[in-house]
Amino acid sequence: MVTVASFWPLFRNSDSFDTLSSARIGAAVTIAAVEGDPALCFRLLELGFTPGRTVTPLARTPFGGPLAISLRGTIVALRRAEAACLRL
Repeated sequence: MVTVASFWPLFRNSDSFDTLSSARIGAAVTIAAVEGDPALCFRLLELGFTPGRTVTPLARTPFGGPLAISLRGTIVALRRAEAACLRL
Protein backbone atom coordinates (compact mmCIF):
# COMPACT_ATOMS: atom_id res chain seq x y z
CA MET A 1 0.00 0.00 0.00
CA VAL A 2 1.36 3.42 -0.97
CA THR A 3 0.78 6.29 1.43
CA VAL A 4 1.26 10.03 1.16
CA ALA A 5 3.96 9.81 3.83
CA SER A 6 6.14 7.69 1.52
CA PHE A 7 6.13 10.52 -1.03
CA TRP A 8 6.44 13.37 1.47
CA PRO A 9 10.05 14.32 0.53
CA LEU A 10 8.91 14.88 -3.07
CA PHE A 11 6.32 17.47 -2.03
CA ARG A 12 8.35 19.45 0.45
CA ASN A 13 9.03 23.13 -0.08
CA SER A 14 12.51 23.60 -1.57
CA ASP A 15 13.22 26.35 0.99
CA SER A 16 12.52 24.14 4.00
CA PHE A 17 15.42 22.27 5.56
CA ASP A 18 15.73 19.75 8.33
CA THR A 19 19.18 20.67 9.64
CA LEU A 20 21.75 23.40 9.21
CA SER A 21 23.99 20.99 7.28
CA SER A 22 21.37 20.80 4.51
CA ALA A 23 20.49 24.50 4.35
CA ARG A 24 21.01 26.43 1.12
CA ILE A 25 24.09 28.68 1.01
CA GLY A 26 23.12 32.31 1.55
CA ALA A 27 19.67 31.53 2.99
CA ALA A 28 19.05 33.03 6.43
CA VAL A 29 17.55 30.31 8.63
CA THR A 30 16.37 30.16 12.24
CA ILE A 31 17.50 27.47 14.64
CA ALA A 32 14.55 25.60 16.14
CA ALA A 33 16.40 23.12 18.36
CA VAL A 34 19.81 21.74 19.27
CA GLU A 35 19.73 17.93 19.35
CA GLY A 36 22.28 15.15 19.66
CA ASP A 37 25.18 14.30 21.95
CA PRO A 38 24.86 16.34 25.17
CA ALA A 39 28.52 17.44 25.13
CA LEU A 40 28.24 18.59 21.51
CA CYS A 41 24.93 20.36 22.21
CA PHE A 42 26.50 22.19 25.13
CA ARG A 43 29.42 23.31 22.94
CA LEU A 44 27.07 24.58 20.21
CA LEU A 45 25.01 26.47 22.78
CA GLU A 46 28.19 28.03 24.21
CA LEU A 47 29.17 29.18 20.71
CA GLY A 48 25.82 30.97 20.41
CA PHE A 49 23.81 28.51 18.33
CA THR A 50 20.68 28.92 20.44
CA PRO A 51 17.06 28.24 19.46
CA GLY A 52 15.51 31.28 17.85
CA ARG A 53 18.84 32.60 16.56
CA THR A 54 19.07 33.42 12.84
CA VAL A 55 22.19 32.13 11.07
CA THR A 56 23.35 32.14 7.44
CA PRO A 57 25.41 29.38 5.80
CA LEU A 58 28.10 31.17 3.77
CA ALA A 59 30.20 28.40 2.22
CA ARG A 60 30.35 24.62 1.96
CA THR A 61 33.64 22.84 1.35
CA PRO A 62 33.81 19.83 -0.97
CA PHE A 63 34.08 16.19 0.08
CA GLY A 64 32.18 16.54 3.35
CA GLY A 65 34.36 19.27 4.87
CA PRO A 66 33.21 22.00 7.24
CA LEU A 67 30.61 24.71 6.66
CA ALA A 68 31.19 28.44 7.16
CA ILE A 69 28.27 29.92 9.12
CA SER A 70 27.58 33.59 9.84
CA LEU A 71 26.45 33.94 13.46
CA ARG A 72 26.07 37.17 15.45
CA GLY A 73 28.46 39.12 13.22
CA THR A 74 31.19 36.48 13.10
CA ILE A 75 31.99 33.51 10.88
CA VAL A 76 32.16 30.09 12.51
CA ALA A 77 33.33 26.86 10.84
CA LEU A 78 31.31 23.78 11.81
CA ARG A 79 31.82 20.16 10.86
CA ARG A 80 28.82 18.76 9.00
CA ALA A 81 28.13 16.39 11.88
CA GLU A 82 27.95 19.38 14.23
CA ALA A 83 25.72 21.31 11.82
CA ALA A 84 23.43 18.26 11.60
CA CYS A 85 22.65 18.69 15.33
CA LEU A 86 21.05 22.08 14.63
CA ARG A 87 17.38 21.59 13.64
CA LEU A 88 15.68 24.30 11.63
